[in-house]
Amino acid sequence: MTKLWKYDFDIEKYTKLIESNPGNYGAYSNRGIAYQKKGQYDLSIADFTKAIELNPDFDMAYINRGNAYQEIEQYDLSIVDFDEAIKLNPNNGMAYNNRGFTFILMGKYEDAENDIKKSLELNPNNIYALNSRAELYSAKNDAAAACEWLKKAIERGYNNWGYIKTSKTYDNIRNSQCFLEIISRHDSSHA
Repeated sequence: MTKLWKYDFDIEKYTKLIESNPGNYGAYSNRGIAYQKKGQYDLSIADFTKAIELNPDFDMAYINRGNAYQEIEQYDLSIVDFDEAIKLNPNNGMAYNNRGFTFILMGKYEDAENDIKKSLELNPNNIYALNSRAELYSAKNDAAAACEWLKKAIERGYNNWGYIKTSKTYDNIRNSQCFLEIISRHDSSHA
């Protein structure tokens, strides 16, 4: 089963749930995630918006919609949604991390640093926040610090190698010795 087929299956499943229970905000949110995975951001944003209309206190719908806005580079809208998620649940480290990552993409490194730091205060082992910190240092052209944080993320279980190898957030350090060693170690252990 290919991933796209799985997402089509999920969309069909959640559509049936919505048809039988139009107030099921979770089904809208889950279908929105499937649309987002397929790159259908307009449909995903519409579903997250519907989930929020049905349950305005559903912080994960704001996070998911913020992620979708981030994917289509509508960073200001993304920040608004992460702000709302944090307002609803100040202990949600994911909201801080994702807002911090959006700040990296916007070139607002001090704001990014503050959010990623807060995410790690809430959960010091958050592999996504550890990776975001590496990406922040990469954006700031500090290869040594970026590699240090990337190693920490990998040691704790971060393993999205396709992302590490292709994300534009690592472009500034892609040719640094430490980054090449990290990639080489992974490639040789999975040959």
